[in-house]
Amino acid sequence: MIVKSIALFVLAALFEIGGAWLVWQGIREHKGWLWIGAGVIALGLYGFVAALQPDANFGRILAAYGGVFVAGSLAWGMVADGFRPDRYDVIGALVCLVGVAVIMYAPRTGTV
Repeated sequence: MIVKSIALFVLAALFEIGGAWLVWQGIREHKGWLWIGAGVIALGLYGFVAALQPDANFGRILAAYGGVFVAGSLAWGMVADGFRPDRYDVIGALVCLVGVAVIMYAPRTGTV
């Protein structure tokens, strides 16, 4: 179950970050409407993939995904744009991923 959840988070990140990047390229780099349209489609696919998470709590999924988005965005920037994160970027991303693990995979016995 955890492996499936992590795989869905990675796939969702590819669609959301990739979609946002395509829109960015279409507008900021003047690549045109085809790039923007592909980005919009990818962003829609992100929403679909996020809904496939095994946990049924929308707020929990989106809160945890925020941490995946932070780390994934830095990784995307490294691969797609040659961005080189500094140690604070890396530390921040690791903190976010620890937050993801706590939110999604900590054992739950009841309510707060």
